[in-house]
Amino acid sequence: MKTQTVQLVQSSFAQVAAIADTAAALFYANLFRRDPSLRPMFRGDMQAQGAKLMQMIAVAVNRLGNPETLVPVLENMGRRHAGYGVVDAHYDTVGAALVDTLAAGLGDAFSDDVRAAWIEVYGFIATTMQRAAADSALAA
Repeated sequence: MKTQTVQLVQSSFAQVAAIADTAAALFYANLFRRDPSLRPMFRGDMQAQGAKLMQMIAVAVNRLGNPETLVPVLENMGRRHAGYGVVDAHYDTVGAALVDTLAAGLGDAFSDDVRAAWIEVYGFIATTMQRAAADSALAA
């Protein structure tokens, strides 16, 4: 991953982190608007779920420049999410909801370059998680 990509994602996420609660609520609204069938997968306190989401995004964003520590975290998340019933198609929906959320949260700061950087980073995250989930399913 290019240094510029990492910097764009990290600097734009710093802006989103300042509105973490709002961004998380917007993300889930976007997610459920795109695929209402996902709603039953989320039980319990959505504010707490949103805090976990923002925390995990922060971990991933902060470790982008250090893939040897990021990849194991993503692999664990991928295996865990498979246990929750997450399938490959869900990753596309989540990616689209994330882009929608970033566009709304960042406004004019969500430039074409920032969008492309986030799409690249999310692709890496999703692929790593999906691969771990598939490997886990094969091993079972």
